[in-house]
Amino acid sequence: MTDNVNHPAHYTKGNIETIDYIVDVLGDVDALSYCHGNVIKYTGTRLRHKGNTIEDAKKAAWYLNKMIEIMEASKNG
Repeated sequence: MTDNVNHPAHYTKGNIETIDYIVDVLGDVDALSYCHGNVIKYTGTRLRHKGNTIEDAKKAAWYLNKMIEIMEASKNG
């Protein structure tokens, strides 16, 4: 079964997940901004207008948890 929140198939091709690559390339500070942008995207107008309200809310929570993970790992909180 595909997990569209935690491990979307289109983000897990190859040896590294896209989010891990983004963090590696952007570094912690810019990766936090990327994740924050996705929290805003998934809790903004998209939340009620794309037809996947629960899934989008879970994606927002996933990106928020990723922000916390990055901050804890880098002591950038």
